[in-house]
Amino acid sequence: MTPTLVRQHPSHARTTPHVDLRARARDWSEIQERMLVPLYEAVYERLDVGGDTRMLGLGCGSGLALLMAASRGATVTGVDSRSPELLDLARGRLLTGTSEGPGSGGTGGTRVRADAPRIVEGSPGDAADPTAPAFTLVTAFEPTGCPAGDPGQLGELLAGATPLAARGAAVVLAGWGPPERCATTSVLRVAAGLTDPMRGTAGWRPALRDDLEEVAQRAGLRPDGSGRVACPFGYADTDSAVRGLLSTGLFDAAVAAAGRERVDKELTEALHPHQRPDGTVWMPNVFRYLIARVP
Repeated sequence: MTPTLVRQHPSHARTTPHVDLRARARDWSEIQERMLVPLYEAVYERLDVGGDTRMLGLGCGSGLALLMAASRGATVTGVDSRSPELLDLARGRLLTGTSEGPGSGGTGGTRVRADAPRIVEGSPGDAADPTAPAFTLVTAFEPTGCPAGDPGQLGELLAGATPLAARGAAVVLAGWGPPERCATTSVLRVAAGLTDPMRGTAGWRPALRDDLEEVAQRAGLRPDGSGRVACPFGYADTDSAVRGLLSTGLFDAAVAAAGRERVDKELTEALHPHQRPDGTVWMPNVFRYLIARVP
């Protein structure tokens, strides 16, 4: 994968010894984030994302999903509270070329266009702009069913985001598909195995069938369709796969419990069945998305 498997969780990362957060952010953006591109494309196509779309991306990370929406003409705002390193990468991707040059508007200076992308560090409420129209699309693309307890965290994000959205706006939630259709499941179990019993509640858990619907219901949203998308995880070699997976943050608790060397070793062993004769690593996965509407 995202994401993009899923995005890193600095709340764990900053308590894990010897984590180079900038290097891991680069690994995320260069290796892992692209894995959920098929999911982004499927959602944008289904919702006809374009010039009339005002999108708020929750947990935007290094901004690939925002960039893809902006390339379709959408006005995008990304918000994230977890990783300044990832947000720096998002700004580099999205904010280049969004300012008008000297003399624009008769000011003789440089100003930001009204429809320029916005990257906000903080909570969804920090993305509020009373001078701008309400958002017509809210996305939470980081798959639920990864860190234990994350549906509750997503509910908190939605509680802050939905007041900023227009009536009838689409809210997109994403999650892992059935474990038997996700080859990466066996690899992610390494995190749970190494974490237990020391920090069993901090690791990975399988997705539950109704995770997305339950989150939407608690947030007061009305379900309006769903879909499944094939999102294979492909890596150039085992080293890239290990770096990409570690960049998600899902293995932070395992590293804290068992040490980086052991995590690397067991991850490499778990990836071996997915290594092809040319050395590449390939893991077919299915992801699910839910479209809900703001009442």
